[in-house]
Amino acid sequence: MIDYKNILTTCPYCGTGCALHLQVLDGALVGVLPAKGHPISEGGLCIKGWNAHAFVNHKDRLRTPLIRKDDKFVEATWDEALTLVANKLTAVKSESGADSIGFLTSAKCTNEENYLLQKLARAVIGTNNIDHCARL
Repeated sequence: MIDYKNILTTCPYCGTGCALHLQVLDGALVGVLPAKGHPISEGGLCIKGWNAHAFVNHKDRLRTPLIRKDDKFVEATWDEALTLVANKLTAVKSESGADSIGFLTSAKCTNEENYLLQKLARAVIGTNNIDHCARL
């Protein structure tokens, strides 16, 4: 028996708020369809919306953190990776000040991910040095 579902959601990539249906087949995300009657997207999607599912099961997606050791990347636990990053950021902030650190984010990140990075930059590190490639 095939288990197929269309799950209505909001596209995660910009602030427009287009609606799309996630196509789920036997528990796996396999595609998206635009929401025909939605007042904003009116049955259309941009290229990001049409590909909003592509990264979820991509063969090249990183599924575990990697840390550089002896000029090679090796798998690490999340605790090990996050501790390393926190220690490095703390050291740079202590030596050179918060504004010596900058953050760059991507239009390929969701709105929520971009929001969290700016909160990290401003509230934790103490810098306003954050930029985004899709700002207008």
